Amino acid sequence: MPRVLRRQPDPKNAVKTQSGLGDTIFFNLTRLAALLTLLVLAGIIVSLVISSWPSIQKFGFGFITEATWDPPAEKFGALVPIYGTVVTSLIALVIAVPVSFGIALFLTELSPAWLRRPLGTAIELLAAIPSIVYGMWGLLVFSPIFAAYIETPLGATIGKVPVIGKLFQGAPIGIGLLCAGIILAIMIIPFIASVMRDVFEVTPPLLKESVYGLGGTTWEVVWKIVLPYTRAGVVGGIMLGLGRALGETMAVTFVIGNTNILNDVSLFSSGNSITSALANEFAEAAPGLHTAALIELGLVLFVITFFVLAASKILLLRLQAGEGTKA
Repeated sequence: MPRVLRRQPDPKNAVKTQSGLGDTIFFNLTRLAALLTLLVLAGIIVSLVISSWPSIQKFGFGFITEATWDPPAEKFGALVPIYGTVVTSLIALVIAVPVSFGIALFLTELSPAWLRRPLGTAIELLAAIPSIVYGMWGLLVFSPIFAAYIETPLGATIGKVPVIGKLFQGAPIGIGLLCAGIILAIMIIPFIASVMRDVFEVTPPLLKESVYGLGGTTWEVVWKIVLPYTRAGVVGGIMLGLGRALGETMAVTFVIGNTNILNDVSLFSSGNSITSALANEFAEAAPGLHTAALIELGLVLFVITFFVLAASKILLLRLQAGEGTKA
């Protein structure tokens, strides 16, 4: 009988089959993770809306524009916490962005090699300090110094300037919107500075050396080469810091004053934020309208954060489109 020759399987095809199966499993797992994230996000939104629905039905849009927060009378308005959240976050950004830019610029362009690594590590370690430690330090140590050596001189000088002086008038008590904003700035500086340093280091050395070779200064290299090349990452780092400032709870609770009164526009006055209001009242809130109003505060914070992140994404897309046009 003739011998039947059996064809041996090609090992290359077996490898391709296994590779294709692995790619399919990996693709489905990553897609499942992405869908799970979207489901969690949708679940959070739905749960917030359902839990806050009694407050939404009773107060409507007036919940955002009303400044009265009176739990015994069941009158709730979110204007004071919203105002405190926005003002303290803006103060934090105004202080933190230039300081973080200076830190990142020094570490990448000016720092000696022996100082670069320990200084960068020390800045990153600041991000690991718990927020409650920042709050206790702000209340017990920083607040008295701030009242005596910063608020008092500001009130005696800038406080007498027309229009802008209203921001720096009032009793220098050490706690309030300005103090909370400065504490927030100290907290978000490590995040913004670390991101800026990392994106500055991505700039090709050849581009910077070319400008230096043409006689450019360090500032010209940063302004004309580093920033245009990395501005998308810089904006992303700033938005990361803003998101941290908007959601910070314990540090703000210690130093903002926790009063639901909006008397004037002075930054020295005590105030409240959405996160501090939730931290102070949620555990003791009676079931019903009070709890629903607090949950609606959380929904408002969620919406504010969403619009901030959406605006930053639109800005990044425009920056990237502009870079393509210039190229």
